[in-house]
Amino acid sequence: MEQKICCVCHKPVGEDARTLGGRFYCDEHYAKVTRERKGVWQSGIAEIVAVLFFVALVEVIITLAKPTLAGTSLLLAGIVMALVPAAIWMIFFYRQDRLEPEPKVYVLELFLLGALLASAVGIPLVRDLFRVQDWLDHSTLTNILGSILVIGFTQEFLKYAAVRYSVYLSAEFDERVDGVVYATAAGLGFATMLNINYVVSNAGVDLRMGMIRIAVTTLAQASFAGISGYFLGRAKFEEEPVWWLPLGVTIAAVLNGLFSFVRGEITRVGMTVNPWNGLILATVVAVLTFVALYYLMRRANRLTLAQAQGV
Repeated sequence: MEQKICCVCHKPVGEDARTLGGRFYCDEHYAKVTRERKGVWQSGIAEIVAVLFFVALVEVIITLAKPTLAGTSLLLAGIVMALVPAAIWMIFFYRQDRLEPEPKVYVLELFLLGALLASAVGIPLVRDLFRVQDWLDHSTLTNILGSILVIGFTQEFLKYAAVRYSVYLSAEFDERVDGVVYATAAGLGFATMLNINYVVSNAGVDLRMGMIRIAVTTLAQASFAGISGYFLGRAKFEEEPVWWLPLGVTIAAVLNGLFSFVRGEITRVGMTVNPWNGLILATVVAVLTFVALYYLMRRANRLTLAQAQGV
């Protein structure tokens, strides 16, 4: 008779072992898979609010102080602004982590891996190999297809790969919601590097315009990464069809590309640019994604508990 093994810790389990999606669990990891992680969702909504608060704070400072930065000081100010959203998320995450521990080293590693993949692969592919800046705006159809097939799939596959080929294979990935947590960390790292590259490549940016763009990139990249994370969390603990994970990456990539296209359309008003429209769009997308992931995760847990109780 084939020995039953917990799919998380790979330890033998008894004949009466609990199952989920055709996989066996020890009591400890079955409880973890099905538990609610309220702190994750609380820190997520707090992150969205805090990023918006930071944008408002910078706006007030600029309006009142009217700083005149140039050269190195402007560049350093832009880099600091690019780092602040990630720092905000880490603060809120570690705050909730005191009650619901998550290995801090894995979260930091995923953040750094996301940043590294953006710098070493994502940015060079999109900018230097595909050179989207040279042809993306040729037509509406070209813009939509390029935004999805080139920018969207490149960015979302790299964020997915950061989780799938690292912590996903570890026993520390022991809850469905871990997919969202780790993918969000990778997405924030990716966004941080995109923002730093934006600041450095322009040798500094206008503080108001730069802060809004940094906030938009952060909210969007983290949100779309969370979608792939949900699919990873389900695939880790349930027997899903072969197309399940590719579907998750595809949904994230399509939404990423459509977001990029729509943001470009609504921020250009005639010959001027209104970045606040992009921030409104990013906020709406982040909130809707957050609500959808929260609902889907709770639904999966309820179905699991109902199955265990024979309902």
